[in-house]
Amino acid sequence: MSYAGFSTLSVDVAGGVATVSIDNGEINLFDGPMFMEMATLAGVLAEDNDVRVVVLRSANPDFFIAHFDVSLILQFPTERGSSPTELNPFHAMCEAFRTMPKATIAVVEGRVGGGGSELALSCDMRFALAGKAVFNQPEVALGIIPGGSGTVRLSSLIGRSRALEVVLGCDDVSAELAEEWGWVNRTLTNEQLWPHVHRLAARIASFPPHAVAAAKASVLRGEKDVVGDLLAEGAAFQGTLGGPGTRAAMERFMANGGQTHEGEMRLGELAGELSL
Repeated sequence: MSYAGFSTLSVDVAGGVATVSIDNGEINLFDGPMFMEMATLAGVLAEDNDVRVVVLRSANPDFFIAHFDVSLILQFPTERGSSPTELNPFHAMCEAFRTMPKATIAVVEGRVGGGGSELALSCDMRFALAGKAVFNQPEVALGIIPGGSGTVRLSSLIGRSRALEVVLGCDDVSAELAEEWGWVNRTLTNEQLWPHVHRLAARIASFPPHAVAAAKASVLRGEKDVVGDLLAEGAAFQGTLGGPGTRAAMERFMANGGQTHEGEMRLGELAGELSL
């Protein structure tokens, strides 16, 4: 299967492992073109029988994915609609990585926030670079909520209290703390990270694909009513878009350095300054 034609992503398939490298500007912003390509790629990978493991990584040493493009969120309609009955496109993309019948692994070597964090959370496994990877869900500081699966995934992974610390605090979480909390599988040194990921991916890819798919599906059955929870999260996100102060907070975020390399490298501090 051909993986040519992407501009923000590149895909290399070898030994049953598809390695997806994200390369979209100075902060790997989850903008419209990258979202469309990631959504398309998720469907293609799910159907490619030559791919048995998917590894997401970044070509940018500072950022896995910064977050979803706030300038696009500012264009979203703010009217409350009826309760959704189908997943929105971002949720559908994330669910494709969670449910495809093959292992999905996110390797986070730099910063990841917002929608980028939600994509990583939707993968089966996450591995982080010690001393470098940083995680953040900044949405509440901008007057919205993590609306791309973050509230659902985090509470399942790290528990209610820690999820609320992350979501309500909007502060940076180090790779080491993320491992302690169960946000990532392991935090590894530069010398350890890729040897471990390559070995694990190759082992999984070498096993009978039907057994891998059945084992993953069986584990996922323990996650009850995920789609229903995502629909509720999507409705709650939509409800915050027209909230008092939301637009002003997002505009202040952009004016104060959001979506620039300098501003995103201090995302936790920046989020804390939005109400000042």
